[in-house]
Amino acid sequence: MSKEDQPRKRKLIEYANGPSLEEINSTVKVPKNKSFLHTLFIYSGPGALVAVGYMDPGNWSTSITGGQNFEYLLMSVILLSSLVAMLLQYMAAKLGIVTQMDLAQAIRARTGKALGIVLWIMTEFAIMATDIAEVIGAAIALYLLFHIPLIIAVFITVFDVLLLLLLTKIGFRKIEAIVVCLILVIIVVFSYQVALSDPNWAGVMKGLIPVKETFSQSPTVAGMTPLSGALGIIGATVMPHNLYLHSAISQTRKIDHKDPEQVAMSVKFTAWDSNIQLTFAFFVNALLLIMGVAVFKSGAVKDPSFFGLFQALSDTKTMSNGVLASVARTGILSTLFAVALLASGQNSTITGTLTGQVIMEGFVHMRMPLWLRRLVTRLISVIPVLICV
Repeated sequence: MSKEDQPRKRKLIEYANGPSLEEINSTVKVPKNKSFLHTLFIYSGPGALVAVGYMDPGNWSTSITGGQNFEYLLMSVILLSSLVAMLLQYMAAKLGIVTQMDLAQAIRARTGKALGIVLWIMTEFAIMATDIAEVIGAAIALYLLFHIPLIIAVFITVFDVLLLLLLTKIGFRKIEAIVVCLILVIIVVFSYQVALSDPNWAGVMKGLIPVKETFSQSPTVAGMTPLSGALGIIGATVMPHNLYLHSAISQTRKIDHKDPEQVAMSVKFTAWDSNIQLTFAFFVNALLLIMGVAVFKSGAVKDPSFFGLFQALSDTKTMSNGVLASVARTGILSTLFAVALLASGQNSTITGTLTGQVIMEGFVHMRMPLWLRRLVTRLISVIPVLICV
């Protein structure tokens, strides 16, 4: 083999000014003249990676507390924020497909180097702030499931970098499949718990209609007003850094960008994928709010933290009916909650790292291996968690 044919050895940190996420860009082939469902299946996947950000552990206590305090009043806020998210994600994905640039690259192309660095730092901090919630969630899940001391569990979360290193070897399509499976675990867990609670479905449907009381400053329940609860749900649901991710991974499908019909088809099916997956995210957040209303007795959850919710799901006194109480006595409800918490935390391993790579390449034209990037950001995120522990 000649020197020219030998694969180039990558440095730990490289200059990057090429296609977005070059390793996976245009790696998924799109067959021509296939049925609608077959083509939709080929395009399905990127939306799942985006939807993960809309159902992460940071949303859980907010939605459950909102249900505990105001029943189904805030259901319309979840619906509206989900619809806005669908629009924004569609625009981000369309930007990536049509221009062949992700959002970070498009911004950098219209700004200077200095502003690009500032925006990169700001977005990195936003990702790390989100990652702190994932560290806490995953560590608590390990503690609850395996009784691992919290400090050790926090350090174990650092080594999810090994999982990421493995995933980078198996191909992007398989990564999408793993994320979808983890999302299904979360949906099944919460659907099971809500099904046992037999909620007031008429009240759920009524709550989907916005009313002026949704955004009022009164009443105040446990220090929360409907307005503050609505703002909390919006803040936990809308994930701005997901726009960067979607604009990049929407380019993983290989098409002829010189053919307007193929570009239009790609935009169409990417929108279908995104909207379907974000609908699942809406259902997860809606199920969490319904749990706060129907699974627990009114005002029973005094501590909406992960520990508090785990204990409440194993306490027969907090359950709203006899069926839930009998199941809670076995520990199944609390164990399933911890499993869903761990699944959500592992999903963030993939999406958070990819998003960080997108903004680093786009804003400052710098690339490093995904495993190294994950290790650095996770170590930084672990510091405040260890201080709190």
